[in-house]
Amino acid sequence: MSTRLKWQKSSFSGGGEGNDCLELVSSPTHIHLRESDTPTTVLTTTPTPLTHLLDAIRAQTL
Repeated sequence: MSTRLKWQKSSFSGGGEGNDCLELVSSPTHIHLRESDTPTTVLTTTPTPLTHLLDAIRAQTL
């Protein structure tokens, strides 16, 4: 991730300027997630596993 990425704050973060925010950025093949209070720690995944996780959360099977 050496290129400069434009991180977007989650709409669930309340829109404030505090450091309690989930941020994400996508590239053609990956999705990167981080917490604004620890921006150097980045979780990287692809759309398929993230979709499965979100589907399971919505179905409350986790």
